[in-house]
Amino acid sequence: MRAPAVLGTDRLELGEGIRWTDGRAVLTDILTGRLLAVPDGPDAPLAPITQLPCPLGAVAPVEGHPGHWIAAAGPGICRIDPEGRVDWIARPEESAPEPMRMNDGVADPHGRFWAGSMAYEATQDAGSLYRLDRDGRVTRVLRDVTIPNGPAFSADGTVMYLADSARGIIRRYPVDPVSGDPGTPEPFVTLDSGSPDGMTTDIEGCVWTAVWGTGQVHRYRPDGGLDRIVDLPAGQPAGLCLGGPDGRTLLVTSAHIGLPVPGPLDGAVFALQVDVPGAPAAPYRPAAPSVPAPADRADTP
Repeated sequence: MRAPAVLGTDRLELGEGIRWTDGRAVLTDILTGRLLAVPDGPDAPLAPITQLPCPLGAVAPVEGHPGHWIAAAGPGICRIDPEGRVDWIARPEESAPEPMRMNDGVADPHGRFWAGSMAYEATQDAGSLYRLDRDGRVTRVLRDVTIPNGPAFSADGTVMYLADSARGIIRRYPVDPVSGDPGTPEPFVTLDSGSPDGMTTDIEGCVWTAVWGTGQVHRYRPDGGLDRIVDLPAGQPAGLCLGGPDGRTLLVTSAHIGLPVPGPLDGAVFALQVDVPGAPAAPYRPAAPSVPAPADRADTP
């Protein structure tokens, strides 16, 4: 496998939430609230799309509404329009007993959006996982997570992988395709070193995860066996996706936050070619508004 290429001149504080959508890669620099587009080569900066006045964890495109995003941001979930205006759908962590923010998030193949929350101080078990249904309802579906990352879904949306980075574990949940409710989890992978961070799946049902603190990306088979390790010249890989014209470009973000002396590529975005493709980012699919029943006009003169 060839050495990874570097995309863009920027070095991100906490680059995550990378997604391939509409023929390009977009990502977030979480604590600065920026949504950025990734250039094709090493010589151009990341292009700003919008900036929020709060942390921005991840976005999903909105089906049928170009330039619109659903976002895990600040204390909740919001819509962002092409002018950067924010419409809050829910802010469930606004009244939490300690300062909280949203972290990673993604749309599933059924058009729902999922987003995890965590304490700024990474307090144990303070985080949750929320689901935004197509009708706009937001439900807390999991509690007692410390640093949720992902989730990532199987192609049919019936299996969810969710990392709790602080515990070094990825869990696998069955998901009811109709209700979206997760069932009883089972351990999928427990890491001996580093922390599982952003994740994605490919068409063989394998799970890719960035491993924070190790400078590595891992690919796991559906049975949890380690299939491949990719070394990167950055110590804190954070987010990843599969994209490019054929879905075979593995794109990886990294971070320099917390490093006393960041290296020249800490915080860079990387790209490398892999054999097995993945799908573009699934969109959030808002339900069509219901048509009111006609009024009973039997007594109308």
